[in-house]
Amino acid sequence: MVVEQSNLSTIDNEIIQNTTNKPIISLKDRRSIILKRGIDLVAGIVGCLLLIPITLFVVVANAINKDNGPVFFTQERIGKKGKIFKMYKFRTMVVGAEAILQKHIDEQTEIGKEYIEHKKIKNDPRITKVGKFLRATSLDEFPQFINVIKGQMSLVGPRPYLPREKEDMGEYYDYIVKMKPGVTGPWQVAGRNNLEFNDRLELDKEYCDRRGNRRDIRIILKTIAKVVKKEGAI
Repeated sequence: MVVEQSNLSTIDNEIIQNTTNKPIISLKDRRSIILKRGIDLVAGIVGCLLLIPITLFVVVANAINKDNGPVFFTQERIGKKGKIFKMYKFRTMVVGAEAILQKHIDEQTEIGKEYIEHKKIKNDPRITKVGKFLRATSLDEFPQFINVIKGQMSLVGPRPYLPREKEDMGEYYDYIVKMKPGVTGPWQVAGRNNLEFNDRLELDKEYCDRRGNRRDIRIILKTIAKVVKKEGAI
């Protein structure tokens, strides 16, 4: 069988093009990725160990307040490359909170309108008494260390957005899904839940463009300071 020279040249050019199109990861980047995952694993293990006594506390506190609902709450979030995963949190709202919110949205109540505009509710009536304490101290986030251990989240990264927020993310979506969402991130240290939705998107995009281990460490330290001062929690 005879293959024309022009065809061979075309094949060679395609091979070269495919090779050059592959992302080249430098040794520095490899080390950064390995270090980031190492920090995640250490933080995940420590976080999961602390999760045991915190869970016992939540169980007792819920029982005292006659709240017989489940301790944990799972919710679908957008992960790296747009993959949907189930994120773990302590339940801080009444049972059926999602259905209640959807009803407010459908009926266009003031609560529903507030959520549509800001993607949050400042004085959310669905939050339980124990839930208010967990949110104020950020203890409700601790179950996310399970997601970190599973490799679905990182200790530091963009905010884990809801699937229903994808359309509102617009052009920011393609930037943000390049990375694993974080337990904390730039949106935490800049203002936590006091930030508007577009502000959070802009911060997450900027983080994805200028990420690095040193910056992650600064964000972790600033997050601890914010949590201690209870700044921006709702």
